[in-house]
Amino acid sequence: MAKATILIVEDNPDISQPLADAFRFGDFAVLQAYTAIQALQFASEHRPDAILMDIQLPDLDGLSVADTLKQDPEIRHIPIVAMTAFDVVGEQAKAISRTCVGYAQKPARPRDIINLVSAVLKLQTEPTPRRQQKVPVTRMSRK
Repeated sequence: MAKATILIVEDNPDISQPLADAFRFGDFAVLQAYTAIQALQFASEHRPDAILMDIQLPDLDGLSVADTLKQDPEIRHIPIVAMTAFDVVGEQAKAISRTCVGYAQKPARPRDIINLVSAVLKLQTEPTPRRQQKVPVTRMSRK
């Protein structure tokens, strides 16, 4: 079985690099984008199996990037997992649920994020009725 490719979209290298290393150790192929523009370009060019999207990026917010990705018929199927340092409630929770299949609250242990992304990928390979389900959103344990 081929390695799953994960696109990590995170502008902070202190968060992005440990996540990338953990995913690589977990036998994933990893792409890293530090801006919204890079994220859009890498998603279109490389078509990863899943995207881990920071909500706060320097050039455009992560939910706007997710909205843009979901409008492209060639890549709209790619599941997006949001990452945020803020508590997700109310309107932000609704916005995340429109374009993302789940979220992780930072800081989170890389192992927990890998487990979340693995669950998302597993749902993608199951028969169609279950693929439409969202991954349960839970607060990740903090470091």
